[in-house]
Amino acid sequence: MAQTNLNIRIDENLKKEFDEVCDDLGLTMTTAFTVFAKTVVREQRIPFEIKTNVPNKETLDAIKETQEILLNPSEHKGYSNVEEMFKEYLCNECGAKPA
Repeated sequence: MAQTNLNIRIDENLKKEFDEVCDDLGLTMTTAFTVFAKTVVREQRIPFEIKTNVPNKETLDAIKETQEILLNPSEHKGYSNVEEMFKEYLCNECGAKPA
């Protein structure tokens, strides 16, 4: 069977990480892409679900902050109720002093 080249553009870090995973699996990147292409042709579909269920940076930062608060509660201000928290937060955002 005749061989041909396929040129693709990919983020440098993603390529490095992909190469490392392929190496761990005992594959070359070429073999991994060939397996992918053959599966697409055989099944006539992308052989995995494409979705965005990974938390974005803002959510990951909020998770880290929450974990920090739970690990070190004495280093963080607590509130007796939600209204008190929002009142202080909103005053800090606009520069006003809490009433």
